[in-house]
Amino acid sequence: MVQIDKLIILIVDDNIDFVNRIVNMIEDLDNIGYINVAADYDEALKCLEERPDLVLLDINLPGKSGLDLLRWIKGSDLNPKIIMISNHGDEYYRKACYDLGADYFLDKSNEFLQVSDIIRNISNHNYDQ
Repeated sequence: MVQIDKLIILIVDDNIDFVNRIVNMIEDLDNIGYINVAADYDEALKCLEERPDLVLLDINLPGKSGLDLLRWIKGSDLNPKIIMISNHGDEYYRKACYDLGADYFLDKSNEFLQVSDIIRNISNHNYDQ
């Protein structure tokens, strides 16, 4: 087994200010290969062709929702870790995301700082067989 030490990350969110906050927070982590950004479902589908290791996914997107994209990813042959990150932090959305296969769920307003620690953890435990 070989440890993968550089992650390909896809951020799917239409709020550019939030995307910039996340990118600024994680871009200097040692384990980041590169970060791709998509603002909607269709753009995300194109970016998923690069087979990211991690997807940070908002629920509210223009057109189809992040839940639709989560469902699509889990039905595909891709296997990224998925962090749902949303302003909808209530239990209904949390449960819906976990039921669809999300690995993590973070409330944008008070939990997004956990992203760096989650990425470090994923990088330390992501092995290629």
